[in-house]
Amino acid sequence: MSSSFEPLIPATLELNPDGTPVSRRFDDIYYAGSVPLAQARHVFVGGNQLPERWRGRTHFTVLETGFGLGHNFLALWDTWRRDPQRCDRLHMVSVEAHPFKHCDLSLLYGRLDSSLQPLAQQLLEHWPELTPGIHRLELDGGAVTLTLALGGVVRLLPELQLTFDACFLDGFSPRVNPEMWTPQIFRQLARLGCADATLATWCSAGQVRRDLEDAGFLVQRLPGFGTKRHRIVAQLRPGMGKTRSVAAPSPRVAVVGGGFAGAAAAYALAARGGAVTVFDPAFSQGPAGTHRDHRGGAMTPVVSRDDDIRARLSRTGVFLAGQRWANLDAAARPQRCGTFQRIDAAEGDAWKQALQRLSFPETFVRWVDAEEASALTGVRQQRPGLWHGHGHLVRPESFLDGLLTPPLVATQARHVARLGRSGHGEWLLYNEDGDVLACADWVVLAASWLVPRLLSTIPGLVTPGRLQTMRRVGGQLSYFSMAGGTTLKSVVSGGGLCLPDAQGGLVGGSTYVPDTTLSIMTRKGHQENRNKVMALFADPTMLGWPRPLADGWAGWRAAVRDRRPVIGSVAGAPGLWLACGFGSRGLTWSALAAELLAATLNHEPLPLERGLVQRIAPV
Repeated sequence: MSSSFEPLIPATLELNPDGTPVSRRFDDIYYAGSVPLAQARHVFVGGNQLPERWRGRTHFTVLETGFGLGHNFLALWDTWRRDPQRCDRLHMVSVEAHPFKHCDLSLLYGRLDSSLQPLAQQLLEHWPELTPGIHRLELDGGAVTLTLALGGVVRLLPELQLTFDACFLDGFSPRVNPEMWTPQIFRQLARLGCADATLATWCSAGQVRRDLEDAGFLVQRLPGFGTKRHRIVAQLRPGMGKTRSVAAPSPRVAVVGGGFAGAAAAYALAARGGAVTVFDPAFSQGPAGTHRDHRGGAMTPVVSRDDDIRARLSRTGVFLAGQRWANLDAAARPQRCGTFQRIDAAEGDAWKQALQRLSFPETFVRWVDAEEASALTGVRQQRPGLWHGHGHLVRPESFLDGLLTPPLVATQARHVARLGRSGHGEWLLYNEDGDVLACADWVVLAASWLVPRLLSTIPGLVTPGRLQTMRRVGGQLSYFSMAGGTTLKSVVSGGGLCLPDAQGGLVGGSTYVPDTTLSIMTRKGHQENRNKVMALFADPTMLGWPRPLADGWAGWRAAVRDRRPVIGSVAGAPGLWLACGFGSRGLTWSALAAELLAATLNHEPLPLERGLVQRIAPV
């Protein structure tokens, strides 16, 4: 287990004799007064001069140090909704070490005013799996976002990437929870605030006031709320804080590559109101391009026994995919069917112990025996393994069509041969004949193994080191019939992979052919895939053969040496973004890359820890 891993321990719902929620862990109450949201409105919303300060703004960001029951967020959201002069987009980022389970929040929210029930129920509908890390929730049609950083504030606050306008400094009393009220925490708040950032808290302890002042805040003590004699409001000193991003006209964005990565980027930007043009010569075959006749793909979060970097990245990517792609039409939307991962008997005990240490919710991942695995998959299993509740099945042709058909997304079946810069700093995309195909403020290179080649065409640019290790691999999937009326209900993995085929059989594979110049289907590949799939089932006689040789799909993967995706901006090339090196996890990494890109361009809080962003950067 990684030394940096902290299992997430949910809060335990307890009530004192008058019905107020309390924490036995910290021996403190969750809110003051008899009306749950009264303190939130008075101390935090009013203390940060809201709603007045967000008026006339395109976006406004609030940082909170303790989510608790979510009352501060609900009060903020309600205030924003009621203000006819509100900002276009409201973001709240909240850290919480001990979040409540969905069932407990549901019980507590049942007590709220009827006027708040629509907001509370919408929040409950989007409540995430309680796993460590950052979870982004989109509410009110995407106009309101709640980014939950689940874990200890000391570890997570330095990992946040945002610029806040207002801070809700909340948490249990310094007497019982001192680590939330330290100079270290206050310095992090000063790092994250914009030039005129404000702060409010119910706590007025002398040491808290002095430490806030030492961190760079001008502190004022005001009359308190309820039984509190005083409360604090503060503002960063002049000359401190980040320069607030100024809303600019929608940038012109060109995406090179129309596969999963490019299509996901275009869709994420269009969802925020940005126009995008996607270039791929394979569009001459239709919106699916090179994924034409690709009948099935799987998207399953990686789970490792030590919760390593790839597992954390994968978890975030799958959750973001579920958030962003949930609005696609039914045929295009990823279908959550679960994934069964077979585990060798020799590794069973180690996995059981790891799951106990990880403390993930069973709805996310759990150990199942062969009997339960058989019921879940619809196919008899002989071995136990892991059941991934967030395993998804994707139909690539419909999926890509859904991503690439919004009104703000344009596609061009053209080959981009090289890139250049104009004298005004805009990007120029050229074809083979040297003709300019497009001018853009941002270029997203999502063309898999062709990305290093395109980077080499930019005068004076050194290809990032990670990309210099990129390797392309060919491979094929095979389409099998199933005998005896058996129907596969989920994804199954373990040495191979198979998933339900919409035509009644299954999609199985896959092969790996490194350093090849041609990726095609072969009889040898079909045989290899058949052997892999047969090993996943207790009854190999149920599997038929692919009928014609062409009954499958062949394509490419490209990965770098460390097997992590390459996502982010290129140093020394403003406006150039990479989304490549996805290997066998094109769907998972595409969602992650797209949301990081869209958040960056739209000045939103990033949905990933800073340390992880650095580990996938094109350096």
